[in-house]
Amino acid sequence: MAGTVVTPVTPTELDPDRGGSEEESRGAEAEDEGSQQQTGPAAAVGHNRLSKLPLARIKALMKTDPDVSLASQESVFIIAKATELFVEMIAKDALVYAQQGKRKTLQRKDLDNAIEAIDEFAFLEGTLD
Repeated sequence: MAGTVVTPVTPTELDPDRGGSEEESRGAEAEDEGSQQQTGPAAAVGHNRLSKLPLARIKALMKTDPDVSLASQESVFIIAKATELFVEMIAKDALVYAQQGKRKTLQRKDLDNAIEAIDEFAFLEGTLD
């Protein structure tokens, strides 16, 4: 079997002679992107997903709290997005310490250094012990 490779099409600039607003052209581009079919590993990860974390798992974790009986889709999404941003932020800060050690791989000591050095992460002190 031969696999099909789909290459993304770059949007063209708006033609001033052509009628239509910029918003309409954005909508058309979104439809074009949504209609493209992907195969292979890229197809498994949704191209248009807003959250990279599995929402079902986030919801299950939220429900482990005895104070939480119901969790709306919106609240689960917000918690997932906040978690993504938090992980991204601490990883970027830890990366600075890894690069100072001339490494590309994050290690626990990089996270420890980031937690100790940045006041925003003070609540995490002692959690990795």
